Formats: sequence, structure tokens, C-alpha cells
Amino acid sequence: MEPVVVERDGSVAIVTLNRPERMNAVNDVLRCALIDALGRLNADPVVRAVVLTGAGNRAFCAGQDLDEAAAVTWQQIVPWLNRQRAMYQAVRDLDKPCVAAVLGVAAGAGFQLALCADWRLTTEDSRWGQPEVKAGLASIVGSYLMTLHVGHTHNVQMSLSRELVTGRRAYEIGLVSGLHTEEELPKAALTRARTLADLPPTSVRLSKQRLRAMTQPGFDDACVAGIRAQLECYADGEPQRVMAEFLSKRNARESQ
Repeated sequence: MEPVVVERDGSVAIVTLNRPERMNAVNDVLRCALIDALGRLNADPVVRAVVLTGAGNRAFCAGQDLDEAAAVTWQQIVPWLNRQRAMYQAVRDLDKPCVAAVLGVAAGAGFQLALCADWRLTTEDSRWGQPEVKAGLASIVGSYLMTLHVGHTHNVQMSLSRELVTGRRAYEIGLVSGLHTEEELPKAALTRARTLADLPPTSVRLSKQRLRAMTQPGFDDACVAGIRAQLECYADGEPQRVMAEFLSKRNARESQ
């Protein structure tokens, strides 16, 4: 099974995160495939807009794959987080409009991927948030990305509580561009992408490049701060303990 599936609908490319058995959680295989796919689509003049979505109806992306995260040693933190940074940057680097169609959960790395898109369409009962602190990790990059969309009060509450908010609430506070039913969502995302694809490509490209330049210093700073923070978290040992407990319980359930 391909970890990322790319389909074409005229000038729109539909990119699907394809690990539904793990709620489309990000591991190194999916990460590399997504970076490669988005790079190729960005260089393709026929593609004028991108829809980013997840396979299945449980999750857009439930975040970082904990099997991978639990196995990371402190010596591997820097290259590991730099690859994660490259994945977010691949979405940010798109010179074509990107519409995220979010069904189910968008948490952690999945939440951050969606925040890097230009449009976020979802359902009222989807779930959004930053649960990193629950896993013993600092909320750094996600909290920066939220500054581009919501005020400080909402940012603090989502970064520190580890609680997920509904799609309705995400829409009310400005994280989400539009709400649709589950049945309407794929068509709505494609319709929005087609509308954006019909715009003059040079003006869109230059506008996106300027928007990216305005936020790149803050993004770069957050990524560096994130590496420093997670090094300290892993040195403390809390992420390893929390994730080992979770995986032990999950594996016990799956073996029954």
C-alpha cells in the first residue's frame, strides 16, 4: 500500500495520506513520500491547486506515529525533527493553493500539516488539537503555527490542555475555513480547489511567496526552539515512559 496516493482531477491534484489502519499517523515512509509528492506537484505546470486529505473516515492524520517516536533516541532527535520540519515546509513551499479536507482527527503533526495549508475544510464533529504535552513533549511548532490563525488565549488553552476541540469550535475561533457534512466534504474541497486553480497562476504564486516570506522567520525560529525543547524532554525520559505505556496497552488490546 502506497503511504501517499496522488490522483488528478484536471488541474487539481488530490494528495491522500494513506495509512488508515494507523489513522494516517506520520512515520518516516509517509513523511518522505509526502515531501516527494508535493515537490513534484509544485514543479508541474499542469497542477494549479492541491487538495490534501486522509484515507478513511477516522482521521485526516492523528499525528506522529508513536512506534517511531518511542524508538527515537536523543542522538536521533535533531535529524528526526529536521525531517518533520521538511514535511511542513513542503506544504508551505507550494506555490499553488492548498486545501486541507479534514475528516475525523487532526492532531499533533496532522494538526500542524493542516495549519500549513491555505484552506481548511472539515465537519462539525471533527477533532483538532495539540496533545503533545500529554506525551511528555513540548508544544512548540504547533503553538507558533496557531499564532497565524488564533489569539493568544485560544493558543494557550490548546497548547497546554492537550484537549482536542471540535470542528465547530475550530471554525468559531478561526482555525477552520468552512464546515460541511461528511458527504459534502470531498466535493466542497474539490470545488474550492478548482476555483483557486482558475485564478491567474503568476499572481497566485507571487502572493503565496510573499505570504511565506512574512512567516518564514517565525517558522524557522519555532523549529529550532522545538529541537532544543524536545532534546530536553527526551533527556528527562518522560516521552519514552508515556509512549511505552501507551504502546503496551495498545498492543495488549490488539492481541486479544
